[in-house]
Amino acid sequence: MRINYLYKILLPLKPNVDVIILATLALLIVIFGGIGVYLAEHTHQGANITNLGDALWWAVVTISTVGYGDLYPVTTVGRIIAVFVMLSGIGIFVLLVDSLSQRRLQRTESRLNSKTQAGTFGDEQKIAIKNKIEEIEKLTKEVHALLGAG
Repeated sequence: MRINYLYKILLPLKPNVDVIILATLALLIVIFGGIGVYLAEHTHQGANITNLGDALWWAVVTISTVGYGDLYPVTTVGRIIAVFVMLSGIGIFVLLVDSLSQRRLQRTESRLNSKTQAGTFGDEQKIAIKNKIEEIEKLTKEVHALLGAG
């Protein structure tokens, strides 16, 4: 019963499922990357990421590839996490742009297909045109025969 309810809720989101997956992935990377950097940095002397709020802010800024430079990890583990968050941000951005461009291309193709299908002839119309052409050719031969005989 609950699955049907969940399905009814999620059905309208089906066209945007790729964007939802990317957003969820980005959110998870921000949360776990921020917590990981906080755990690696908060006890280290000289670290500027000393509370969870700063760590999460750093993760958001890093995954969005802005990187203000006001907060940065100083430990080796923190820097490894930072590289992962940076590359994840770039990858998510690339996949998001790819998804949006594919969707736009599909819409453009469907519009183009509908326009070209509306302008094409059906089989009946093709047969009618072919019959008219044959009739014109027959009449042309008759005219030439009459002009040649007269």
